[in-house]
Amino acid sequence: MRRFRLTAYVTSFLFAAAAALLGASAAQAADSAAATGYVALGDSYSSGVGSGSYDSGSGDCKRSTKAYPALWAAAHAPSSFNFTACSGAKTGDVLSGQLGPLGSGTGLVSISIGGNDAGFSDVMTTCVLNSESTCLNRINTARAYVTSTLPGNLDKVYSAITAKAPAAHVVVVGYPRFYKLGGSCLAGLSENERSAINSAADLLNSTTAKRAADHGFTFGDVTTRFSGHEICSGSAWLHSVNWTNIGESYHPTAAGQSGGYLPVFTSAA
Repeated sequence: MRRFRLTAYVTSFLFAAAAALLGASAAQAADSAAATGYVALGDSYSSGVGSGSYDSGSGDCKRSTKAYPALWAAAHAPSSFNFTACSGAKTGDVLSGQLGPLGSGTGLVSISIGGNDAGFSDVMTTCVLNSESTCLNRINTARAYVTSTLPGNLDKVYSAITAKAPAAHVVVVGYPRFYKLGGSCLAGLSENERSAINSAADLLNSTTAKRAADHGFTFGDVTTRFSGHEICSGSAWLHSVNWTNIGESYHPTAAGQSGGYLPVFTSAA
């Protein structure tokens, strides 16, 4: 009799434990199913600088209807769409001003960030206006920052995203190489400078991809999509120096957003 009672007790306990686990799994599945909102974070490559058609309400953030987040949302109709990416944003700006819409209902997040932390704009200005040696020295300074300091800043952003939107699938999108080497450009930067800039973009991407993977995020590499469409390719999806609108320099065109970024994000999402 005692053995029978013990067996019955153990069986009941196992059934209860299984039911609890199944219940937890069902609740998690329900939460995941309910989390269908999309939040687009990041810098100018996500806000759409260079692609035109800016939302006047976004001010200096220059959020474009032709940016990949807006294009994806228009095509997939998420339950909600919050577009907080902003031109010039650094990791600290994401933390202080872009995470508000994240929550339990957020099922998808996209972000490009890190280029401004590394001094992208200053690198290109230095290289355009100064000697090759000055340009290469500035690139090396940026590379040192990407290696030593940027990973910690990315960790803070990625951890904050997970804390605020634990059910979200997060896609971190990278940056394209700027130049086609041996291409059609007859003036401007030297081939050494162009090669060094491309190499720095590769370092930024590999560093970002590693941090994204360590947080369980998906990395969207746009390098291949932009191959054949770099500056000096003859079919560029990136602006070169635009002296009449300097802020659009070295940013994707509308074709770069729709043909470069959108397919990569769609596949990763």
